[in-house]
Amino acid sequence: MQGFAGFMWLLSMALIIFSGFALFDAAVRREDAYRAADKKTKPFWLIILGLAFVVNLLFPILSFLPIIGLIATIVYMVDVRPAIRALPGGGRSRRGSSSDGPYGPWNGGR
Repeated sequence: MQGFAGFMWLLSMALIIFSGFALFDAAVRREDAYRAADKKTKPFWLIILGLAFVVNLLFPILSFLPIIGLIATIVYMVDVRPAIRALPGGGRSRRGSSSDGPYGPWNGGR
């Protein structure tokens, strides 16, 4: 019986890490990337993935709520994330250089 409990604990930790990674990944993507990929908005996915993360922390893995959270996390990782990453720039937040102009970097007249 201890082996099963240990396995369930490991599985629970894996779900927490998986949903935490998805939440972090959704947080670092640009808002406009979600609209460009024709997916739901960034706040929608942050709320869904945040709830999934909290549910995985609070409830045992054999209840139905963590399974619903796992499904939402899988949908994000399999459908939304690849669509956003396929966009130019990968949908990541980027900070430009102080010498960047409206059409790209300023090269000093070279």
